[in-house]
Amino acid sequence: MTTPPPHPPSASRSISGIQGQTVPRTHYRSKTLAAWLALLLGTLGLHRFYLHGFGDWLGWLHPLPTALGLLGVHRLRNLGQDDPWVWVLLPLLGLMISQAMLTAIYCALTSDERWDARHNPGQPVTSTTWGPVLAAVLALLLGGGVLMGTIAYSGQKFFEWQHDKSLSSMPST
Repeated sequence: MTTPPPHPPSASRSISGIQGQTVPRTHYRSKTLAAWLALLLGTLGLHRFYLHGFGDWLGWLHPLPTALGLLGVHRLRNLGQDDPWVWVLLPLLGLMISQAMLTAIYCALTSDERWDARHNPGQPVTSTTWGPVLAAVLALLLGGGVLMGTIAYSGQKFFEWQHDKSLSSMPST
């Protein structure tokens, strides 16, 4: 059996106990719950807040691009696909969904030993069952589809832009 990797500084934080004693953090962080949070609400960064707390600045970077992508969906529905801002905003949502699915897959496929060493130091290794596996399967299906759709949409809009640009530069007869 291999030794677990050293704990990151955030995993070994202590909280103040009675009479100034320090007690190691005892809040258990479930791999299954983290994977499902990343799958369902990862675009908002809730999986990061679950794992690292509300002080995690990377978690706070998730809502803005997601909101901008949703604004792109709103503009698409109201103004149509020829709105130039839709071309920029809609792929943001696709990329945020894809990164959330990738994070769900990463959380779900991390070994139980490594997960507990990183997020539950000093606690016994807890064996997970099919919950993370199902989250990984769904994340792979959703993430792959969304990423392919985002690439196809972005490529289509780029080539339409190139075509329109070449037509406008041609001399009129």
